[in-house]
Order: sequence, then C-alpha cells, then structure tokens
Amino acid sequence: MPSATPIDRRNRALIAFALLSGARDGALASFKVKHVDIAAQTVFQDAREVRTKARKTFTSTFFPVGPKPLAIVAGYIDMLKNELGFGLDDPLFPSTRIGQGPDRGFTALGLSRETWTTGAPVREIFRNAFTAAGLPYVNPHSLRKTLVRLGERLCRTPEEWKAWSQNLGHENEATTFVGYGQVPAYRQTEIMRALGKPAIDKLPLSLDFAALKAFVRSAEAIVSP
Repeated sequence: MPSATPIDRRNRALIAFALLSGARDGALASFKVKHVDIAAQTVFQDAREVRTKARKTFTSTFFPVGPKPLAIVAGYIDMLKNELGFGLDDPLFPSTRIGQGPDRGFTALGLSRETWTTGAPVREIFRNAFTAAGLPYVNPHSLRKTLVRLGERLCRTPEEWKAWSQNLGHENEATTFVGYGQVPAYRQTEIMRALGKPAIDKLPLSLDFAALKAFVRSAEAIVSP
C-alpha cells in the first residue's frame, strides 16, 4: 500500500492495526490515540468510547504477527502526534478532510479531527487496498478468523488458547473455536495426509534417537514380567 500522504499512511496503518489487534470494524472506527500503548503493545477497548461488541470493555495485547505491522502502526502514531499535532483524545483513524481543490471541485485535503460514525469507511479502505493488490475483497472480520487459525497452530496448552481467546474479546474459548475455527479445505487435506504418515516421520528432526531407543528398552524392562 502507498504511504506518500497522511491519508495513505492512515489506510495502511488501519489494516496493520486490524491484524495486530483483531478489533472489529466498529471499534477500529472509534479508537482514540490514547487507547493504544505502543510501548506495552496493548490496546484498551473502552466501551464508554469505543464501539465494542455488546459494549464490553477489555484490554488486548498485540497478536504475534511479526514486526512489520507494528512498525507501520508505530510510525503512523508518531506522525499523528509529532507531525500533525494530534492529542490523546483525537481519533486514531480520523475521517478524511474534504475541501475545495484548485479546480473548485471537492477533493481530499488530508486528515480531519473527526471520528467515523460507522465502520463503513473501514470496509471501504479494505476493499480498495485488496483491489489495488489484485486480490478478492477481504472484509475486516476475516482477519479475526486469520488470527484464530494462527492461534490454533501456535497455542500449545489450554491456558494459552484461553488467553488467545480472551485477547479477541471472547469470554468463552469455545466461541473462538466453534465460531471461528473451521479448518479450510486445503488445510484439512494437509492434515489428513500428514496423519497417514508413519509416526516416526512426525518426530522433531533434532530428536536424539539413541536416547529414544534407550528409553524404549528401559520401558520394556519395567513392564516385562
């Protein structure tokens, strides 16, 4: 995505932040600068000011999606504060300021200090970004499904999965698993083929096979009459 103008940088940061936070489009449209702590890598979804689902207030930590989205959002917030003079109570993703251009027609002049009233502009930014990249439209909510699939691969314990679910704003981890966790067809095929391979093929490459054999011999000695 381009980053030549403040509007370009807002649009790019919006998508990066959606991936970092897993926030819904209504929340994305209503966040203020003060709700994001870049140093702590957290976002405070305060239902008194942010349009969260069921008016729920919670703090989420940025999802581990790599350094590039974080760098984009950090640079964008720095621009808001230090170049455009935005304060903590100004919108994180402000609406576009429209005015009269040189040809006396209406044109985009930059960023306003006004908050979007709906999530429609967020969805339009997503639509334009994916179209420009030659890809089918992906709505903001689809990134929440992406994060659930990432969590299914990364989480190793029930506690980790519970934390991942809470980070999406779900009180019940089953909501995350059942509502968002459907395995796509291509991944289903990969898993089924992998399950058909000998178990030894699935062991870590770094496994000490000599130690494994010794363990098996010890186990056999214990269970032998």
